[in-house]
Amino acid sequence: MLVVISPAKRLDWQERAVEMTVPAFESDAQRLARTARNLTLKDLKGLMDLSDDLARLNRDRFRAFTDQPGQEDLRPAALAFAGDTYIGLEAGSLEREELDWAQEHLRILSGLYGLLRPRDGFQAYRLEMGSRLKTRRGGTLYDYWGDQIAKALNAQAEAMGTDVLVNCASQEYFGAVQQKALKLRVITPQFMEDKPGGPKIVSFFAKRARGAMARFIIQKRLTDIEGLRDFDLGGALLRKVGNVRSSPFPGRNYPTGSVTGMPSAV
Repeated sequence: MLVVISPAKRLDWQERAVEMTVPAFESDAQRLARTARNLTLKDLKGLMDLSDDLARLNRDRFRAFTDQPGQEDLRPAALAFAGDTYIGLEAGSLEREELDWAQEHLRILSGLYGLLRPRDGFQAYRLEMGSRLKTRRGGTLYDYWGDQIAKALNAQAEAMGTDVLVNCASQEYFGAVQQKALKLRVITPQFMEDKPGGPKIVSFFAKRARGAMARFIIQKRLTDIEGLRDFDLGGALLRKVGNVRSSPFPGRNYPTGSVTGMPSAV
């Protein structure tokens, strides 16, 4: 099976002893970066609702973006993103063989790069998929990427001999996977926390749980969707929403989970 996750706004730019690979859509990323390089601070603030400091940081990043990056300009994707999903993924603690497996089975959706493999080297950036950045292809990044991401996922799945895509990404990012072009069966986990009035999705925990599920799939080398039912990390049992279980994160209940696209467990 294939797994997709979202990127993160925060980056951990320390150097890593990982052999990096080249992103599939690097030339598309370079074109986008050239467009973004022309944005003013005001444009960037409005585009992604940034503070003055963050707008300045990302203007400088786009100005420094180069078509011929050296190793010092790049970091491996799964290790350099640093948001909640990546706290759950814990890519830095994966064994080399596990990271090799992830290289084939895990994809990171990206506003700038389209799709990234775990070891793909990327230059520092922030460009959210929901950004309304005008290009020759249209007024949004969804227009820019069109059916390219879906077709790339189809091709990888065919090469692997699978028709299953586990969607551990946010709606914003999975929206870039054009559904009419996608030929795969999509399994979308939904992680919820019991609240007064019923279970609710809590973004903070849902992101960590998605990353933890991706890690579980990698470490177990899952190829069968039935194996997803065994996901039970710190009390987060993949099942129809039921009783809240204990949390691996201090002071909070870990979100319970349900999965769309799978038959109910007996």
